[in-house]
Amino acid sequence: MDCRNTLKLKYPSSWWGAKWREALPAGNGEMGAAVYGGVYEETVLLTHEDLWWKGLTPEMPDVSDKLPEVRELIMQGSPKEAERILADTFGERGYQPKIAKPLPLGDLKVIMPGKNAFKNYSRMLNMETGEISVSWLDGQTHFERKLFVSRTDDLIVYSIQSEGCDLINARVQLDLHDRSDSRQPNRLTLSDLPDHVECRAEGDYLLYSARNEDGTDFGAVGRIVYEGGSLVADQGMASFTGCKQVLICLKLFVKGNREQEWHRLREELSQVTMDYAVLLKSHAAEHGKLFNAMQLDLNAQGHERSNEELLLEAYQGEAPTALVEKMWSYGRYLLISSSREGGRPCPLHGLWCGEFEGMWAFNMTNVNLQMIYWQALSGNMPELLLTVFDYFESMMEDFRVNAKQIYGCRGIYVPAPTVPGSGLLKILAPHIIHWTGGAGWVAQHFYDYYKYTGDLEFLRKRALPFMREAALFYEDFFFQGEDGYLISCPSNSPENTPGNYKYGAGPGAGKDMGTTANATMDFAIAKEVLLHLIDGSHIANQYTDDIEKWQAMLKRIPPYQINEDGAVREWMHPQFQENYHHRHMSHTYPVFPGDEITREDNPVLFEAFVTAAKKRLVIGLKEQTSWSLAYMSNLYARNGEGDLALECLDIISRSCLINNFYTFHNDWRNMGIGVDMSWAPFQIDANM
Repeated sequence: MDCRNTLKLKYPSSWWGAKWREALPAGNGEMGAAVYGGVYEETVLLTHEDLWWKGLTPEMPDVSDKLPEVRELIMQGSPKEAERILADTFGERGYQPKIAKPLPLGDLKVIMPGKNAFKNYSRMLNMETGEISVSWLDGQTHFERKLFVSRTDDLIVYSIQSEGCDLINARVQLDLHDRSDSRQPNRLTLSDLPDHVECRAEGDYLLYSARNEDGTDFGAVGRIVYEGGSLVADQGMASFTGCKQVLICLKLFVKGNREQEWHRLREELSQVTMDYAVLLKSHAAEHGKLFNAMQLDLNAQGHERSNEELLLEAYQGEAPTALVEKMWSYGRYLLISSSREGGRPCPLHGLWCGEFEGMWAFNMTNVNLQMIYWQALSGNMPELLLTVFDYFESMMEDFRVNAKQIYGCRGIYVPAPTVPGSGLLKILAPHIIHWTGGAGWVAQHFYDYYKYTGDLEFLRKRALPFMREAALFYEDFFFQGEDGYLISCPSNSPENTPGNYKYGAGPGAGKDMGTTANATMDFAIAKEVLLHLIDGSHIANQYTDDIEKWQAMLKRIPPYQINEDGAVREWMHPQFQENYHHRHMSHTYPVFPGDEITREDNPVLFEAFVTAAKKRLVIGLKEQTSWSLAYMSNLYARNGEGDLALECLDIISRSCLINNFYTFHNDWRNMGIGVDMSWAPFQIDANM
């Protein structure tokens, strides 16, 4: 086992509230399991990428008739009055959608009484194989529990073993996920939880199910084999006495009739070779093929140290190089575990959300989903990106409805937040409605996939058609100003507010206001889409009749502007002033993640983008988060600022990182770095 690719923890998931955030995750891209690591009472959270609930998708009314009024108010200097017009019109016309949330499928609970107080506790994750282990010493007996989620057999495989004079005495049960393991457990009522919960133990099988909102069932079946001792099934629980080892294999279902699904999964499990080593070998080969497609070696020392020991060193100011290597490996591991071809893209909580009311648990396309998948291509795992393309292509008709009903445009409008099953706009906040760059930013992934793989068929059949739909929207949405340049209005620079509309300042006094005109990012993304379309159309000899039109559009996109500080302006409109106190750096898109502006081709403008980035770190440190610091580190690396890139990683390691190396949105200990929040949400984008 290579210690570079191993996470070792010295204590279990334990701290206040929502222990799922400290669990060790495993997954096969479809099913997830998170191991908490308790000695006496163990919890394994079970999840599935297709299990979502509490979504509502009514028919979307047409509000595009309000667009002229919105634009007139903004262009006349009254964006505050324009901000809520489209959002309020949706409400007035009866549109009350709800965005779905991931639903934890259930828990595997294990109770193992001990004879002595435990010693030599360890919780480990082998990222090369996806295997999690929890081990301890009880007297003279060594106990170990191990788990992996098979990529080849679609199983959750769980074993309990003992070495020494004492044998395994334990109780196991499948049940609804523990409601206390939530952000606000006291606010959860019975109506907030799935009903018709049923837990059974029948012979060598565990059966569990609960009810979906549509009346169908979800649940799991577990098959048990054991060596020595005895098993008694009673009251939904299987009890072992005097066993040398126990093996449990689980299969999950998300929709169906419980009796029929139980029967089907029992039949499937009866055909499984119940041998831990055999099952692990086939899975590890498939998982390892992806994980080992690239390696990082910074010649670090101390890989054998625990996560906690590495973090203690990081708190002194610099992240140990061993920690940097492990975080790089962990990002690969998490992407592999939460993505697979033919599945769903990884949302903001990954595959392991333990909340019944998940906060920011959707796919977010104003930076977060993009960050999650940046490493797929540069990390030599292009097949994992295919799930992103499948996801967005499956909702193209919804995206066309958005474009037409909100803005009266052709083409596609991808809302910032989406979830499986519906691409319609679901969150009616103005800063979401007025963000029109989602489709264009996703289009970057399509074209980059072609550039990395050279797959001409993908370029012709998938990349170019998607980019063309994004361009059609821009053709209709942008309009020409008196100076001959295009105007983007309404506009939003995710998720910032202009300085003269921040809190108590100026005409926007009282609240933030993100509704603007000509956010620099709008034009940066549109320019990239058009340039890629022209380039790709020449290569594929496709859409060539449109090239002249796209070239003409490019000439009408206004040039980037530089403010009095020497930084690129975030809004290319005199009405909106800079605000450096924010985590998003949307206006730096042409340098990173785009590559339009380089130091070699345009040194003056490039330095203005560098200055814009530096202003965020120096002035806006309190507004940063784990993902924004990771983003900024990439941006500094693109700028050639290696020391600043490393400083961003150092700050993450001592402000937003917990012992299982999950990255939190904000500083969870109130140490003065990061956004003030009463709750610290896990966000997987910085990990990725």
